Amino acid sequence: MRDTRESRLLLVLLIAVAFALITVDIRGGEDSPVDGARQGAATVFGPIESGVSAAVDPVGNAVSAIRDSGERHDRLAALEKENAALKVRLGSDDRSRSRLKQLDKMMKIAGQGQYGIKGAEVIAIGAAQGFSWTITVDVGANDGIKRDMTVLNGEGLVGRVTTVGPNTATVLLASDPDFTVGTRMESGDELGFASGQGDRPLRVELLNGKAEVKKGDRLVTFGSQADKPFVPGVPVGVVSRVDPSGGGLTRTLYVTPYVGFTKLDIVGVVVEAPKKDPRDTVLPPKPKPTPRPTVTVTVTPSAEAPVDGQNQQEQ
Repeated sequence: MRDTRESRLLLVLLIAVAFALITVDIRGGEDSPVDGARQGAATVFGPIESGVSAAVDPVGNAVSAIRDSGERHDRLAALEKENAALKVRLGSDDRSRSRLKQLDKMMKIAGQGQYGIKGAEVIAIGAAQGFSWTITVDVGANDGIKRDMTVLNGEGLVGRVTTVGPNTATVLLASDPDFTVGTRMESGDELGFASGQGDRPLRVELLNGKAEVKKGDRLVTFGSQADKPFVPGVPVGVVSRVDPSGGGLTRTLYVTPYVGFTKLDIVGVVVEAPKKDPRDTVLPPKPKPTPRPTVTVTVTPSAEAPVDGQNQQEQ
């Protein structure tokens, strides 16, 4: 069509009609008078559009697959290499196997006592913090750790949090002479207070001076008001010696702790106390007594020995 005055006028008229139809369609909403025409156009042109799309999409997908295949292959290869290295490390590294075992035991205690714990690794010990018996763990305020939280491991009570930094915390061990925790005897209500003695057994003062206690009895934490600094039910240790009762108001016990304070590695900070006292459910199963073999001696008389009623020598 040649560019004439009539053609330009026709173009302006068509644009005006188009704007008018758009305005009517928008104002009409679902009852638009052009809705029928639109549906008719969709019926006519829809199959054509679908056919073109069906023909073009596989080509586009193939191009994308070719473009991404190299990157995906490299990523999968890297993941397979990392997994293989991890399996080799866990399978051959004795320390890794030991730490996994510690973690499993700690999670078992947490499940039995319904303690919410934050796992941590011991990164420093002792004199770096100016205490005799302390450790530093790699969790702090940024991990929800607060002062006076109970610390345990897969064996039992480790200590309590005394100082908290952004990413680390200091734990006072139960073996420290300044450490004291309330205790309760297993299967009973005899209460006492356990104090640390360094590398010696814990010293426990029972409130009942006439309490019946024997070697092998076990103790757990009694718990504190509002569960700080100690939650209840955490295993403390086994009675190794009982001082004779002297008629005093208290009775002294010596308790071998479950935890080996010189070989700590993986510990857990109790960030959520149990809803109820677990009592003795967290204690390990009692060891079964080793049966003593019974030896029976049978005496067989010798052939040359005299028989009852006979003389040793013939007359």
